[in-house]
Amino acid sequence: MHQLAKCDVCGNEYWMAFEVRTVTGDLYTFDSFECAIQKLAPRCEHCDCRILGHGVEVEGRFFCCAHCAREGASLGTQIRDTVGALPG
Repeated sequence: MHQLAKCDVCGNEYWMAFEVRTVTGDLYTFDSFECAIQKLAPRCEHCDCRILGHGVEVEGRFFCCAHCAREGASLGTQIRDTVGALPG
């Protein structure tokens, strides 16, 4: 019989729970990626959404995309998003 582990976010006990160890050595148990995201994913400093991809870092501040970085950082138009950009 499998042992149940308890999710650190929602408290659900689940036999397929998993652990995540951060670079600082913190260890968390989650029953889903949704709970892991709620606990670990940073928030965009402009729109407050969770940053699930690489995001954009400007001067130590984190944004979900180049648009939010342009709106929320002092570098403005210097921040470019090349994802999906047409060449030339």
